[in-house]
Amino acid sequence: MSAALARKDRAIRARYGVAADAAAITRIYNQGIEDRVATFETASRSVQDIEKWFDTGRTVVVVEADGEVLAYATAFIYRERECYSGVREFSVYVDRNARGMGLGRAALEALIEAARARGDWKLLSRVFPENGASLKLLASLGFREVGTYKNHAKLDGRWRDVFIVEKLLGEGENA
Repeated sequence: MSAALARKDRAIRARYGVAADAAAITRIYNQGIEDRVATFETASRSVQDIEKWFDTGRTVVVVEADGEVLAYATAFIYRERECYSGVREFSVYVDRNARGMGLGRAALEALIEAARARGDWKLLSRVFPENGASLKLLASLGFREVGTYKNHAKLDGRWRDVFIVEKLLGEGENA
């Protein structure tokens, strides 16, 4: 996979991530943790933590702008049971200085393509209700909200709800 396009006068390219991208992914993910808008995680990750992703069967795509990794999306095993083998949980993160440039869209489009190529039939995630940019992006790419987990977990001592979103792929789209 390699998709190239131009957005806001920058050369944009989506591709499969490799272990050498771990430092950039770590930087972007840690920004998301610090910003408290996309994850319940509170502890920063190390490059070594992210390098392990490439040994666990995760699908990882990155988006480069002018050769610099500024966004990524990843899909990972939803549940270990065989009946869920084509269901993947996903997340998308964009460098805070590059948000609003379409890089999250490019990453998610590439992840959807990669998931279809793997034969996955569903992508799902949980999104904070106040994360309007992510919810708008997801809706524009055909994800649907299927419910709300009330008081799903605490972040900084405060209960937070999440919306559950899903997109059916391939065989699942037509069932």
